[in-house]
Amino acid sequence: MKPTIVAYDGIGVIINGGNALTTLTKRQVEQIFAGDITDWSQVGGAAGKISIYTRNTASGTYSDFKDLAMKKRDYASSSQKMAGNEQIAAEVAKNPNGIGYVGLAYLTDPGIKTVSIEGTMPTEATVLASKYPYSRPTFYYTNGEPVGEAAKFVEFTLSDEGQKIVRKVGFVPVRPLN
Repeated sequence: MKPTIVAYDGIGVIINGGNALTTLTKRQVEQIFAGDITDWSQVGGAAGKISIYTRNTASGTYSDFKDLAMKKRDYASSSQKMAGNEQIAAEVAKNPNGIGYVGLAYLTDPGIKTVSIEGTMPTEATVLASKYPYSRPTFYYTNGEPVGEAAKFVEFTLSDEGQKIVRKVGFVPVRPLN
């Protein structure tokens, strides 16, 4: 298998739009999602039991967030597993005590806000520069060097036109574009 990086994504930590918090540390994120911290007052917020929303176990984002943010620890047993980014954003928007994570494309969904992680927000620039801690590459995998139509598809994806589509659907291009 030959991996080719075709885009990057950032996994943003989101909270309910009414939550006054604006930033969390990496350690706080780990402790919240692992269940060590269970009330917002433990991280400087208004008192309230934290409701955790994660992707389901079949999701690559579920395991990537576990690796990037939780030092491979298990999620809190109280966490609620959702099918996708849209569901996580919708549940966090409805729940004043909700917290979850979504890809960059979903950070502007209504009713939610993104918290900075140690002062860094997930943006195209911070993800591309690897300054945002929950950034990850997105791959195409081919059986050896791509040939024929597969090679053309990889080449198109990496072209300026393909990378503009990458950006349009909410991922980060592999290089700066004009």
